[in-house]
Amino acid sequence: MINVIIADDVQIIRSGLRAVLGGDSGIRVVGEATDGKEAYELAVRLRPDVVLMDMRMPDFDGGYGTKQIKEKVPGVKVLVLTTFDDKETVEKAVASGADGYILKEMDSEQVINSIRAVAGGISVFCNNIFDSIKKETALRQEPKSFDLTERETDFLRLICEGCDNKEIAGRLFLAEGTVRNGISRLLEKLGMKDRTQLAVFAIKNNIV
Repeated sequence: MINVIIADDVQIIRSGLRAVLGGDSGIRVVGEATDGKEAYELAVRLRPDVVLMDMRMPDFDGGYGTKQIKEKVPGVKVLVLTTFDDKETVEKAVASGADGYILKEMDSEQVINSIRAVAGGISVFCNNIFDSIKKETALRQEPKSFDLTERETDFLRLICEGCDNKEIAGRLFLAEGTVRNGISRLLEKLGMKDRTQLAVFAIKNNIV
């Protein structure tokens, strides 16, 4: 069972999301928050698997809530669900440590699948978000050299496709332990802490 907190300042949206998620037998909504501070406090108390976080909320926004949760409540994933895909909002969410970023225009099944993916450790970013990142960075530049091996580049490509370690191992005909160790070395090499940062790094630098 995936336990979820919904953080959104609009009550009708929270009710709609609760109804949608309530139709999935593998997901349980355990709390609702109206801003980022309340989302953080509920996360401390309820220890959900995923917080579904809007970005623009009064007083304490989603960036605040995401940062507090990722820094102080280990193991809780934050999936941003918002209307906005502008560069500033996307970068704020990523900098705060969000594990995924999807838009409210997505259909119910896509939202549910995104929650399942994030709960399973897979970073999820809809195509609009990749496009938003690319507009200001990668599409204006030639690929940079970061002394990456061909295998490390393959890892980045498959991470961007949303593959977990088992799926990467299958695609590259490697042992799952080899993939796990390789990604750990890649994180250390690039000075990053998680797969989300790897995915954003690869897109921003036109590596994939």
